[in-house]
Amino acid sequence: MGKYDDIIDLPRHVSQTHAQMPLLSRAAQFSSFAALTGFDAAVSETARLTETRVELDRDALDALDGTIRALSEASAAGGAPEAEFRFFVPDERKDGGRYETLRGAVEKVDAYERRIVLSDGRRLSLEDIVSIELL
Repeated sequence: MGKYDDIIDLPRHVSQTHAQMPLLSRAAQFSSFAALTGFDAAVSETARLTETRVELDRDALDALDGTIRALSEASAAGGAPEAEFRFFVPDERKDGGRYETLRGAVEKVDAYERRIVLSDGRRLSLEDIVSIELL
């Protein structure tokens, strides 16, 4: 004879004063518990790779300056020269960032704000640009 044989066939108690809990709520009591809330997000953020900003040497800076001067002269003369820019985008959450490439027509080179303004309204900071290829 088993330990609970005397009560195993008795009917389940149903309260007369309290409503029965829905099955979904009963199941929620036994769902898994995340003791370290946000831990997975923190691990993912740490694992996300960023690139370091490249410091250009003197020759590369001189070449870039000459290309920017040519773009400025061409846009001031009324043209909208096409160019492809490679520039650094700083990461908002951690050190480093990523490099992006963008093509567009140059509306003007704003020497005061140190930006290149493209014809579609986008603005590129001269400090972030690492290369320009005229098209």
